[in-house]
Amino acid sequence: MVADRLQKVIANAGVCSRRQAERLIQEGRVSVNGKPVTRLGEKVDASHDHVRVDGKRIRSPGRQTYLLLNKPRGYLCTHSDPAGRPLVSQLIRGCPPGVNSVGRLDFNTEGLLLLTNDGEFSNRIATAGPHCPKTYMAKVRGNPGRTILAKVSKGLSLDGRKLAPCKVSVVKQSDNCWLRITLIEGRNNQIRKMFDRVGHTVIKLRRVQIGFLKDARLKPGEYRHLSRREVTRFMDSAVDTRRQA
Repeated sequence: MVADRLQKVIANAGVCSRRQAERLIQEGRVSVNGKPVTRLGEKVDASHDHVRVDGKRIRSPGRQTYLLLNKPRGYLCTHSDPAGRPLVSQLIRGCPPGVNSVGRLDFNTEGLLLLTNDGEFSNRIATAGPHCPKTYMAKVRGNPGRTILAKVSKGLSLDGRKLAPCKVSVVKQSDNCWLRITLIEGRNNQIRKMFDRVGHTVIKLRRVQIGFLKDARLKPGEYRHLSRREVTRFMDSAVDTRRQA
């Protein structure tokens, strides 16, 4: 029997973060083998014990998988699509059950995407903050001047909420400018909305770095497994950031 703390088992199943799992337990929303559990020290064997959250049984992810994919344009980061459009999971040979993308890239955005069945890892990486900035290359219509780029960098307001500051630099000027953009938060279609707001529509968008991780050797549609060192480094950076907060 391999026992883990109940909140860790819930987080590893991708339900929520470990801290959120602790709150669910304390609120009496978790049961083990049919019995409510409210004590945080409870340990369970995910391969044998039946754990339910709000009455729904969670599934053990089995062997933990960590992948880095170079997502091509024209793929969705969802489980299914009524229109039958291609899914990123179809790019993974023998994709293990429970493997999901960490955050999303929209249909027309390409670049680096992490996938895993480790819920704790996914929640830590997806959480906005300086521990895991995301860097993009964006081709925008026209050539935004210094004033506009400074305005974007300071943080625009979108949908009534102010964005966190970001880094923006010019990579190549031509009829349509290439920019390098680094975000510490990731709202839905954030970069596209930012540059629509200042009158320079995004034509192409590619994510080139997630935290410390980049891999120019991966061609669109290719993927690789993360090393144990890379996984540990991501987890440690998230922990260090919380300690400093």
